[in-house]
Amino acid sequence: MSALIYCPFPDRETALAVGGQLVDEKLVACINVGGPISALFAWNGEKGEGEEVAALLKTDSGLLDAAIERLDCLHPYVTPAILGWPCHASAGTQEWLAGLNKGGMSDGS
Repeated sequence: MSALIYCPFPDRETALAVGGQLVDEKLVACINVGGPISALFAWNGEKGEGEEVAALLKTDSGLLDAAIERLDCLHPYVTPAILGWPCHASAGTQEWLAGLNKGGMSDGS
């Protein structure tokens, strides 16, 4: 089964650097980084507001816990919001992501 991880970052460069490290370590197959998003949040008993970028990472469900743990270590926030869940995927996508568990990634062809 496939898995997705959602995580906001302070900026695009940081998201791509952290995502690139996770791809290099074969914990995720891909990271998609979206444009700026507005964030309204509660932190340390106070209301805050800011701008972040959203990242969606794709992996195999067997690597989900390890990917989340490593992402937590690499992320610049003290307490990053990291949400991961197993999901259904097309056969081609599942084959591509399952390649992570075999030490490499299939190109899907």
